[in-house]
Amino acid sequence: MTEQSAGSGGQDKPTIAIDGPAGSGKSTLSRALGQKLGIGRLDTGAMYRSVAWAVLDQGVDPSDVDAVADVARRIDISMGDLVTVDGTDVTEAIRQDPVNHAVSLVAANPGVRQVLVERQREWVVRHGGGVVEGRDICSVVLPDADLKIYLTASEEERARRRSDEGASSVARRDRLDSSRTVSPLAVAEGARVVDTTDRSVDELVEEIVTWL
Repeated sequence: MTEQSAGSGGQDKPTIAIDGPAGSGKSTLSRALGQKLGIGRLDTGAMYRSVAWAVLDQGVDPSDVDAVADVARRIDISMGDLVTVDGTDVTEAIRQDPVNHAVSLVAANPGVRQVLVERQREWVVRHGGGVVEGRDICSVVLPDADLKIYLTASEEERARRRSDEGASSVARRDRLDSSRTVSPLAVAEGARVVDTTDRSVDELVEEIVTWL
């Protein structure tokens, strides 16, 4: 699949790419935008979490680059109201501490990223567009998206939103995601930077819709 086919060429719905660190509001905003526009939504972070869950479930060392990439190639991930891995509902399990600690290492694996980026682009083509959120969507997955957005928020606000993980865990993920060799978290060229601190979801959605 070419990058153009996953961007603005040949689709019948807008493609909106949303990047940002943990707790910046990606999931909440992407869900609201999808509902407002009547288009599909893909949480790519849940895909990486699903691979991390499978790696742990199969007793694979998350630092074993080749073995982890092999897990990513073999498993079937289904995304929707429920997230399943090879038919097992992992919707809640992928948000637990073991996965929180392993996901950044798994997401930094080049083989894993190659597999999942391909699947993410295929999802956009199948759905004719949609809202896709993650950490390298604007820069790598969908550089030709109709609209590219980078969300941010104050450290205090992001820690509050992710109180289940704790401020130290959020800071650790920020550090790992921003410093990884492959597809580090960064503001992509042409992306609109939006600070979600002290702003309501409805307000943000109404503003973003005017950009399309």
